[in-house]
Order: sequence, then C-alpha cells, then structure tokens
Amino acid sequence: MLIKTRFKPAWWLKNRHLQTLYPALCRKISAPPLRRERLITPDHDFLDIDWCGEGDKPLVILLHGLTGSSQSGYIKGLQHVLLSHNYRSVALNFRGCSGESNLRARCYHSGDTQDINFLYQTLCQREAQPPFAVIGFSLGGNVLLKWLGEQGDKLSLAAAVAVSVPLVLSTCATKLDYGFSRLYRANLLKELKEYIDNKQQRLDSLGHQQEAEKIRQLGDLSKIKSFWEYDERVVARLHGFKNVHDYYRRSSSRQFLQHIAVPTLLIQAVDDPFMTPEVIPQAEELSKTVQLEITPAGGHVGFVSGKNPFRPLYWLEQRIPEFLLQQHKSKSV
Repeated sequence: MLIKTRFKPAWWLKNRHLQTLYPALCRKISAPPLRRERLITPDHDFLDIDWCGEGDKPLVILLHGLTGSSQSGYIKGLQHVLLSHNYRSVALNFRGCSGESNLRARCYHSGDTQDINFLYQTLCQREAQPPFAVIGFSLGGNVLLKWLGEQGDKLSLAAAVAVSVPLVLSTCATKLDYGFSRLYRANLLKELKEYIDNKQQRLDSLGHQQEAEKIRQLGDLSKIKSFWEYDERVVARLHGFKNVHDYYRRSSSRQFLQHIAVPTLLIQAVDDPFMTPEVIPQAEELSKTVQLEITPAGGHVGFVSGKNPFRPLYWLEQRIPEFLLQQHKSKSV
C-alpha cells in the first residue's frame, strides 16, 4: 500500500547531498545508557549487541547500515527516542562492526540474514515476550526486508520499519559510480578495505591461519574503485556466491516484499543519492502488510526537517515511533 508522506525537508537542507551529509557529519549526539552483551554464534564467532532500557518494556531490534555500528548517529538518536516512548532497544553490530574484528573470514553483507535470525531466535527464547519490532537502515534495511520475506508468517513481530533501502543492489552499485555519489563510494570503500585489513591482522595475531589465508587469497584490494569490483572480489568469494551478479540477484530485497507478513513501513526518498527512483517498487509488488512511504526529498538516511537551522528536527525519530505506537495500539485492541 502506498501512503502519503508528511515529511517536509528543512528549507536550508533541500539538496539531496546536504540532507545526507548534515546528520552524518554535523549532528552531535551522546550515546544513550548502554549495556553491551556478546553472543556466541553457531559457527563459533561472536556478535556484540548494545542494550538500552531495562525491565519488561517492549523490545525493538535495530540494524545499522554499511560500515556503521551501534554508535551511528541514527541508531543513537533512535535509541534515545524509543526509551522516551517506553521501548527497550537492542542494536545489533554486524560482524566486525563493534570495534573488534570478528573471528572468521566471513563478514556481513546485504543479503546475510543468518545473524538477525539468530538474534531474533535467541531473544525469543530468553524474553517473556518476543521482540516487538525490528528497524533497519540502508544495508540493515535490505537485510531486514529479505529476512521478513524469507520468514513469511513464521515471525511473532508486531512491526518492522526499513529506511533508505538499496532494494536493487546492482542498480545502486552502478549509481555510486557517477557524479557526486562517487564521493560516498570512495569513503565507503576506504572503510571496507580497512575493515578487511584489520580482520586479517586480527586473525593472524590469534593464530587463525586458515581463516587469515582466506583473506590473503583475495589479493591486493587497494586498486578496487567500485562496488562491482569489491563485491566480486570480496563478498562473492567469502560468502559462496558464484559471482557479483549472483550476489546482487539473490540478495536484493525488492523481490521479497510480496512475501512479508509482518506489518512493515518502508520509507524511501526519491532523491536518495545512493540509488535511482527506479529501485522504488510498484504498489503491486507489496504484500498487503507493507506500507510504502515515498518522500520527494530526504537524501540517504537524512530526512532532516525544521524551520530553525539551529534546531533541526530528525523526522525519522518522529515517524518511526508513531508507526510503532500505531501497531502497538492495533495489537492491543
């Protein structure tokens, strides 16, 4: 279902790049009160999760974007707001994103739903009530939508929200090869190469030679200039895909939207510099539980509004709790 948006971009941030860069570079936000927990995965690796809130309040899982973490501004901001609405939250740091490299050559990628499923099942076993909702941003949003589609009606979630999702990975990878978007690509690839380099050093220091060798076999990554190259050389080889085309085809979340059974809000900006308008799905591609909110502006995980440049409003931190409260109310009826 397509729904009307009420988002109005700040008059002083109408450019797609300003919307994208301002919250990432200029927003200063303190970390909410957090408690870190380490989970051991079935393949003897680990995941670090960061809890916010206590007691038996409804629990919301948060998934960050590519090269992000629980320390990303949009995660910290949302944890603060969720706490004020009497929700607990737990932010999943994808493998190697918590400040410490993980113990396997495998990383995380846009289609890897094993870890979110493991976290969800772990919480279902431990909590008196299953997690109330899952919220994913960018890559985390793609992982979320793919997982929701794979699971269908097997989940006990009451709600899900996905923001700025690269729904068609091949199109988004190509978009980042042109214009100003190349600056985003260059920065992300730099961070990913550092991530891989740190991983190899960590594996060598621990004596995990077999896993370290898998990284060495990738060769010199310094000359890689595009996501097509990186995903061919690194993601496809480390995660068992035939090639980059196989990875993009199997991992793009748009094809899973029609199978989602959980009430889900998908927020996409037409001017997102990480993708093109063509990746936005048509109404007939959505299951009856998916609401698609398309904003003309907003950039990539931006959505900054407000009339005063000294008091910006982060619209996602209003819209997401609003949707959760609506679902909470309908579930209670």
